Amino acid sequence: MHDHTAHLVPEAERRVARRLVYGVAGVGILALVGLLVLWPRGPAPDPGFSTEGLRYPTAVIQAIEPGSCDTVEAVAPVECDLVTIRIASGEAEGDVATMQVSARDTHIPELEVGDRLIVQHNPMAPDEWAYTYWEHERALPLVALAALFVVAVLALGRWQGARALAGLGLSVGIVLAFLLPALIRGRPALAVALVAATLIAFVALYLAHGVTLETTVALIGTLGSLLLITLLAVTFVHLAHLTGLSGDDAQLLRVSAEALDPAGVLLAGIIIGALGVLDDVTVTQVAAVAEIRAANPALGAAELYRRALRVGRDHIAATVNTLVLAYVGASLSTLLFFARSTRPATQILGQEVVAIEVVRTLVGSIGLVAAVPLTTALAAVIAGRRRSEGDAAAAPSTPDGRPSWEDFAPEA
Repeated sequence: MHDHTAHLVPEAERRVARRLVYGVAGVGILALVGLLVLWPRGPAPDPGFSTEGLRYPTAVIQAIEPGSCDTVEAVAPVECDLVTIRIASGEAEGDVATMQVSARDTHIPELEVGDRLIVQHNPMAPDEWAYTYWEHERALPLVALAALFVVAVLALGRWQGARALAGLGLSVGIVLAFLLPALIRGRPALAVALVAATLIAFVALYLAHGVTLETTVALIGTLGSLLLITLLAVTFVHLAHLTGLSGDDAQLLRVSAEALDPAGVLLAGIIIGALGVLDDVTVTQVAAVAEIRAANPALGAAELYRRALRVGRDHIAATVNTLVLAYVGASLSTLLFFARSTRPATQILGQEVVAIEVVRTLVGSIGLVAAVPLTTALAAVIAGRRRSEGDAAAAPSTPDGRPSWEDFAPEA
């Protein structure tokens, strides 16, 4: 009787594992169908303003001389710098021109000889305004920083780091090729975000951690928490009457892309923004269960859950703090502006630009908190063993002693 029970338990666990894998495969198929249905087809909508004839070549500053120039706003000449530039790309490469930079242009950083710029060339404008400052050319420092990031990931992660970088590249590709074009063309923002987030979760987790049962459990925990985040985001964006039109960029986007749903874009941002941290939490919890089980294969699901949850509590405390500080850092300029206000704190928090960040932070944090018990419970059920001699003897092992769940993988 004892031996018979010992054989039934692993078989029951295999059936559970098989159902999980089939369920995840079904979600993946639905995501691919959604990708095909929502794929951005046809030309992008007219931005509503003409850019015909405008060019954006790179240029190098040759000289800077103080002077005066006329502006549309001023009736008299104002102080400005006369910047001599050499065009470094495009049809006019090698040409030398003069660009006026008014002292009132506070958005332009301090210019120095040798700076590489991106300038706007308007051949229809008067000669003194044919070239205007657009941006500093930042490709070199950004490429250098990206290379440093890649080296750091590969140095520590080695082959797994390379897989993680490949997943990151594919995730960015999904955003650029599907998410952004679909939103601009007016596809349902919530559906687009869910499809994109699901595909990113599949790609990022399976590429970085391999196609294993552990990764599948982490993926289920991620998708379940993402569903909760979606429900909370939809509910509180509606209850708080958030329009997604609080910033200047959102207003400009609304004018240039009339089919865009600003509130939907806000929801999409909340969903995509929470996904990256969810992956970290769910993978950590599955790994915790696997390590605890490897140390004591006789532990049952309930004890595995309790021990792994202790790890999760510490992790979630640090992660929630990280998430809040990340949003504070991203919105620091806005917070500084409101910190100077004499209005009551309740009114400041009620400003849409602040309320959006509050909703984004708290919804994401609740999703993170929920991910810990959800993922831990799933992992404990799959990895749990009965405290019997037969089950203890059947505990999986590997030559290097690392945890393996191959005994529980679905059978073909």
